Amino acid sequence: MANFDFPIHFDSFEQYPVYTGNDLGISYTPAKTTFKIWSPDIEDAILRIYEEGEGGTAIDTKQMKKLKNGVWEAFVSSDLRNKFYTFQVKFDDEWLEETPGPYTKAVGVNGKRGAILELCHTNPEGWEADKRPELKNFTDIILYEIHVRDFSTAANSGMRNKGKFLAFTEEGTKNSFGQTTGIDHLKELGITHIHLMPSADFATINESRLEDNKYNWGYDPLNYNVPEGSYSTNPYDPYCRIREFKQMVQALHKNGIRIIMDVVYNHTYTWEHSAFSMITPGYYYRHNADGSYSNASGCGNETASERAMVRKYIIDSVLFWANEYHVDGFRFDLMGIHDTETMRLIRTELDKIDPTLFIYGEGWTGGDSPLPYEQRAVKQHVNQTVGIGVFSDDLRDALKGNWSNAREPGFACGRQGYDETVKFGTVAATQHSQIHYGLINYSNCPWANEPYQSINYVSCHDDLCLNDKLVYAAPENTAQIELVKFNKLAQSIIMTSQGVPFIYGGEELARTKKGVHNTYQSPDSINQLDWDNKHKDFSLYNYYKGIINLRRKHPALHLATTELIQKHLHFLYPNQACVVAFTIDDNAGGDKWNRFLIIHNGNRNMISLDIPQDNWWIIGNGEDIDEQGIYKWNRNNITVPASTTMILCKKF
Repeated sequence: MANFDFPIHFDSFEQYPVYTGNDLGISYTPAKTTFKIWSPDIEDAILRIYEEGEGGTAIDTKQMKKLKNGVWEAFVSSDLRNKFYTFQVKFDDEWLEETPGPYTKAVGVNGKRGAILELCHTNPEGWEADKRPELKNFTDIILYEIHVRDFSTAANSGMRNKGKFLAFTEEGTKNSFGQTTGIDHLKELGITHIHLMPSADFATINESRLEDNKYNWGYDPLNYNVPEGSYSTNPYDPYCRIREFKQMVQALHKNGIRIIMDVVYNHTYTWEHSAFSMITPGYYYRHNADGSYSNASGCGNETASERAMVRKYIIDSVLFWANEYHVDGFRFDLMGIHDTETMRLIRTELDKIDPTLFIYGEGWTGGDSPLPYEQRAVKQHVNQTVGIGVFSDDLRDALKGNWSNAREPGFACGRQGYDETVKFGTVAATQHSQIHYGLINYSNCPWANEPYQSINYVSCHDDLCLNDKLVYAAPENTAQIELVKFNKLAQSIIMTSQGVPFIYGGEELARTKKGVHNTYQSPDSINQLDWDNKHKDFSLYNYYKGIINLRRKHPALHLATTELIQKHLHFLYPNQACVVAFTIDDNAGGDKWNRFLIIHNGNRNMISLDIPQDNWWIIGNGEDIDEQGIYKWNRNNITVPASTTMILCKKF
């Protein structure tokens, strides 16, 4: 077995030459196709051409020639369109496995061979006219996380292309009760961006045996620059998965919705068989002092973003998705594994395409890393960057209780001690004179420079979904009607906090995953959205829809800068536990309404609260959202029902 741990002919990976060209992989013309890989330390390399994406023997084999800066090249002077290829390199006297290489942009079934094609032939009709929906400020965003299969697989989804990219293109779909589903539902709900769980080619679904109906979240990357084949209608056809992904983007854009890609550059499915290891052994990964592979990802390896060619690869890949697929932003899995300089450079390069492309990620690692802490793109370092956000685990666990203890409740279930953290989330983890930072659950200082840097959420695909967590954490014998109130309260806090709100898809449908914590390989019966829940829990859906649309219409609820928050948002002092109340004054952010008063009562009992006396309209009472006004209120005291967010406004 070749020694993948350290370079053979260099003293260190840092001595490897750097290649700055943009032609790694293949460059196709009808007259000639050129193939290039970057691998400074190998002894030999071979290109093989195949008729099919799997099976059979090579129809041509070419010796590759070593050029400058670690590049190897071969070319074929004939038309190879619709053929397939692999590379094979010799390292430490051993021929490694065949691979399409890390830069492949099209593949055959299961991603084992690269496909030779022109990407322009994958464009759906009207692709050149596709435009991103307008976005003025990052704080205008409302994120909705969804998995491709979960979205459409259920029998009551009304969608034909179940579990496929094309399901997102289907309009007019209905559940069993004639209510909207699919893309019409998303549009009706009012979200601005879908956060699509990993949809680049991943390893653990056998695309040639889809009848096995295996499921995975997709955090096991195989080919970073190719869409997942199992989400296409024909994984054997390399054009199909590319065209259908583009059709999905096109349909979302047409309906006013942007798309965020969940990207997993921090690790590969395995290091032993990855394209990185089969082309440039050892280089793309971090190692411990003893030469073993470091594991901050919890998946057996972690990539070394601080190395020049790893950094180049990640940047090249992100730009490819933004340019070729018109993707509108990126959510970085375990972003803390990446170094801050790489993340800053990604932001700089995306700004050249469109500064409204959004970047955010998990501001932590899954374990320790050889990368020095001060270089990690963790939550505590987001204030060193511009244009990048991170998830607020502070607010998440304050609302629903600690993620690692299913039975532990949070503010939404009436537990005391989280008021200051809820206030911290309300100002999007920015500096505010009324926050006591010594009382925040995980942070002791503001970590966001600007509000868009805080992604506010109460649940996501990881761990228990919101409803299941509430069932575990609520006091014994809690009635269903009270659980719904907890749900509405938690999401009301997310939607009335400054920053960027994030919803786990299906929470508006009272989604349950039957108490399973991490469903990354659970069957569809656990993961799929039950679209008939829209009928069963229509009041919950209607509440989500109402508060989302209230937020979208009122800039006071999503101020663009910390300065505006400091100027206009002021907390009340309720003098009782599990209550957070604040005003947003003076037509903040150019809002047409003069003033808001928002009160979150986390107690399981009614409270009475002194408030500023004004000509208030009650527009949210925990059950309904009505911008026209539910009733007027002009007293200096108000009664707030148990587990309820009250929203008052002064319109003029």
